[in-house]
Amino acid sequence: MFLRFALLLLLLAPAGAAAAADRLTVLLDWFVNPDHGPLVIAREKGFFRDVGLEVELVAPADPNDPPKLVAAGKAEIAIGYQPQLHLQVHEGLPLVRFGTLIATPLNSLVFLEDGPVRSMADLKGKRVGFSVGGFEEALLGAMLEKVGLRLADVRLVNVNFALSASLLSGQVDAVIGAFRNFELAQLALEGRPGRAFFPEEEGVPPYDELIYLAHRDRLDRPALGRFLEAVERATFWILNRPEEAWAIFSGTAKELQDELNRRAWAATLPRFAHAPAALDVGRYARFAAFLHARGLIGPPPPVSAYAVQLAVR
Repeated sequence: MFLRFALLLLLLAPAGAAAAADRLTVLLDWFVNPDHGPLVIAREKGFFRDVGLEVELVAPADPNDPPKLVAAGKAEIAIGYQPQLHLQVHEGLPLVRFGTLIATPLNSLVFLEDGPVRSMADLKGKRVGFSVGGFEEALLGAMLEKVGLRLADVRLVNVNFALSASLLSGQVDAVIGAFRNFELAQLALEGRPGRAFFPEEEGVPPYDELIYLAHRDRLDRPALGRFLEAVERATFWILNRPEEAWAIFSGTAKELQDELNRRAWAATLPRFAHAPAALDVGRYARFAAFLHARGLIGPPPPVSAYAVQLAVR
């Protein structure tokens, strides 16, 4: 009798262990929006569950906090920005990129279609709004240099994230740091269409906008590879069924069910990373060299020190 009971325990133990999902907390970069489509769909469609994960998506009170919290071991994953990762590594944070969410730049220089700006050269003497000093100024400086201008040739105005509002009110003539998948849609809905200059077309090396970050000492956790597997599956599910995916995504919160988010969803779809685990080492090295040349970081470390490609089934 005792032997039968012992054998029963042995048979049940693996099933119980397999049923216990690994828990991951993902700290978002901002409130939930279409940029996070693959994460929300992976959760809602059960793709995380299928790979043995229980994933919690957390919107931060302060968008600067997620990378710091992961660096401090308070969460497993943060959504971050490739340009900021270079700066954070320069500051000594133990962060590593292990996947990509948005594989193209979103940052852009936006101006009103009926405003005084028609070309980059028209920015001379104009007011340019910004929200994040340092990187956005470096971005703008490189774009201006392409047409023979310098930062000193424009008037920088800190608009504290009120990018569209500052344009519409006439406080500034253009804004740097506007996301092309959001601000352009927002301006159009306000009846004041905007246009944009794109950094990657104006002298700035291309980069990944949104990336997955983990602590460099926790990269050996198998759950990270399974996380990327589920996200990749969700990405292709979205691409194959964009309207159905939108219905599921927008159905998760009332505040997502408006025309701005619907337009942003359509504008974001082609920018999701089709191979979230894949790493373009050359792209990271080129952008690090750009930041070094602009004086934002010291001599760049090897890309392997802050970006890796994990094995995914």
